[in-house]
Amino acid sequence: MYHIPVMLTECLDGLQIQPHGVYVDVTFGGGGHSKAILAQLTTGKLFAFDQDDDAEKNAEAISHPGFQFIKANFRDMKRYLKLYGATAVNGILADLGVSSHQFDIPDRGFSTRFDAELDMRMDQNAPLSAKQVINEWSEGDLHKILGMYGEVTNAKTVAAAITAARINQPIDTVNQLKSVLNKYAPRGKENKYYAQVFQAIRIVVNDEMKVLEEWLPQTAEVLAPGGRLVVMSYHSLEDRLVKNYINNGKLFGEAEKDFYGNLIRPLKPISRKPIEASKEELERNSRARSAKLRIAEKI
Repeated sequence: MYHIPVMLTECLDGLQIQPHGVYVDVTFGGGGHSKAILAQLTTGKLFAFDQDDDAEKNAEAISHPGFQFIKANFRDMKRYLKLYGATAVNGILADLGVSSHQFDIPDRGFSTRFDAELDMRMDQNAPLSAKQVINEWSEGDLHKILGMYGEVTNAKTVAAAITAARINQPIDTVNQLKSVLNKYAPRGKENKYYAQVFQAIRIVVNDEMKVLEEWLPQTAEVLAPGGRLVVMSYHSLEDRLVKNYINNGKLFGEAEKDFYGNLIRPLKPISRKPIEASKEELERNSRARSAKLRIAEKI
């Protein structure tokens, strides 16, 4: 069962869909956002990207004549769009992170709720799994990723605990990892702590930050003037990159200005602050809790 897509109305409003326009959903997942976009298109087109086998199966159920599913990582968006002759599009949507569907399938190993093999690959044919990261990466590397991508406060201690535990037996399952973490998790906040650790490992397994860095500059290259970029992120590292790119035209560092003091950037932000889910939505959908939505327009 697929969950309600996060901030669906806000995403659709942000895209300003025209019935004849060309749109891209780079994170198809369960297809919730895609279906809602297609419902507003007549002669328009929608290109949807996902590297997940389950997402591909979901896409097969869509019969809209303007729909094209592309089984690929969205870091290659520009190349694939060119292949399909879509050089200028009217809107691009990204709902970053893991789809609720991936969280809800126990054997994918994304969720801390079920015991399963530690996998966490969004592309099931990718070479690196969570199990390898946990069992083969050095204590120093684990310390670094837990602190950086999971914002785990005692990252150094827990990295040492993981490397000590795996000497006796490999840490292959979700429950094995949780039993190592249990001693170091703040009382009453265990689930949040597990989620932070899992997030860090998942980001590394799927190269998520690098993908985002490669993809963001492509958005300005394929958007038509006046086209919209709508990005939903779920943790501060992602949101910072998106915000920097929209506000400064750069992923890192200060914005550059022209001779007249105007910012040199291909997009302009539509709202100064990110949009967050309404109280009603948060009651319906806990996944919306950490979501931040940013909208930009091609200048």
